[in-house]
Amino acid sequence: MSKTGIDAIKEALKVYFIMGSPNCKNHPVQVLKEAIEGGITLFQFREKGIGALTDDKKVELAKELQQICREQQIPFIINDDIGLAIALNADGVHIGQDDEPIEEVRKRIGSDKIIGVSVHSYDEAMTALEGGADYFGIGPIFPTSTKEDAKPSNGTKLIEELRARGVTLPIVGIGGITAETAGSVIKAGADGVSVITAISHAHSVTEAAKALRKSVLEI
Repeated sequence: MSKTGIDAIKEALKVYFIMGSPNCKNHPVQVLKEAIEGGITLFQFREKGIGALTDDKKVELAKELQQICREQQIPFIINDDIGLAIALNADGVHIGQDDEPIEEVRKRIGSDKIIGVSVHSYDEAMTALEGGADYFGIGPIFPTSTKEDAKPSNGTKLIEELRARGVTLPIVGIGGITAETAGSVIKAGADGVSVITAISHAHSVTEAAKALRKSVLEI
């Protein structure tokens, strides 16, 4: 990836919002619009959990949210569903350790798309890096109840280890992060923070996004 590409991804990761209909108190379209107003820099569509939409309804919602992102020039990434990402010509995908190998994903979506990979160890990070990852998602940093199968929280140890060992690939921290704790994640070496409920369940989605952005940019 070019230097410009890395810099662009670092910028995009700053306030990384993940959301699907099960995470929202209001309609996802409204939540996304308010989050963009508050200053999010990237959006990941993650339609999982109890009551998640499937088939045509899932595609319909993804298209609606993608259109909003396009209008506002916010990168639109899809969680796990490579087929949907290809069908919608999304800006990229985010995959976990249980998804298909990154080399296969890269072949399927092309060289110009963003691939983020969730990693939980130095070895997993190296495998993702060699396979062509554009950024690492590292977490859970703090305890989280959003993912039923979340691993135990491990703080910022892995972020610090990767940076100490000279790894320069962009990193976004995830898991239980709030406006109060976002600064510590950036200080550890992350380029940004990703959140779900800290924005989607907030009393004011816009104000929550603004507060997170302020915490990240102040470091």
